[in-house]
Amino acid sequence: MRRHFPWITLVSLLVLVGMKDITFLSPENLVSLASDVVPLLIMAVGMTLVIYIGSIDLSSQSIANMATVLTTIALPSCGVAAGLLVIAVGLVFGAVSGVVTTRLKVPSFISTLAVGGIALSVGQYTSGQQALHMDTAQRRHAFGWMVGQTAGIPHELVLALLIVAVAWFIQTRMVPGRTFKAIGAGEPVVVASGIRVERYKILAFALSGMFAAIAGLVFSVRLSGGSPTLAEGFLLPAIVAVLVGGTPLTGGVGGVLNTLVGTMIVAVVRASMLYFSIPATGQQIFFGLVLIIAIATTIDRSKMRIVK
Repeated sequence: MRRHFPWITLVSLLVLVGMKDITFLSPENLVSLASDVVPLLIMAVGMTLVIYIGSIDLSSQSIANMATVLTTIALPSCGVAAGLLVIAVGLVFGAVSGVVTTRLKVPSFISTLAVGGIALSVGQYTSGQQALHMDTAQRRHAFGWMVGQTAGIPHELVLALLIVAVAWFIQTRMVPGRTFKAIGAGEPVVVASGIRVERYKILAFALSGMFAAIAGLVFSVRLSGGSPTLAEGFLLPAIVAVLVGGTPLTGGVGGVLNTLVGTMIVAVVRASMLYFSIPATGQQIFFGLVLIIAIATTIDRSKMRIVK
């Protein structure tokens, strides 16, 4: 039954909040709820690929923050190419995390934390440590397709679902995705089979950085600007979304679709705090507790005989 827990949890939460206010379950409200967590979903999808191999990426939030700044700065001169530039930068930062982890044998939580610090510094330096704003006409010309609605469905939500579909295809239908699962399930066996594990690990980190940059791009376009702290507070909910969705830190189980469910659980929990008059200051406390519970209930202890 463990693999069904995320769905059961999501449905239970929806029913619980719906009993408090039936309008919460209206299609319009649910679509709005999903649209609000689009950047979080994209960031969490990238992080899923790293956790899937049994590692962790703590640089996602900082890369997303940097991406909002770089998008805003590059927009006047590059137009829509600013998005491609930012995605490439995120890919490079993620790859650096992967190289430091695999080649220098630095634990992933240290390497990604360090790379995240570099990304934060780049965002602070290029922005002058202040909020930047996009020109409305330039934003509409370059990224107008990303905002607005069609038949009541926000374009950014469609974009997020397409990204989830691409990540799911990589995970389930391509050699890298299958190798990611094998690495998470039993890395020594994969190494013994002659597969170049380091290359696939670097790829997982690179994809995570790329998705974090896309999340920052969406954030920047949505809010028409950038700041080195714009995505602050997203790291913990993103990790929670991955774990409560059913992808444990030990890797090899779960995946992108699980994270989609986990992100909706996070969205419903955040909304329920408003319905039950829980102050915003209590959200991080709640997510911290959920993170501990999620790790304790999903981790495969057979892979961790000793905890340090």
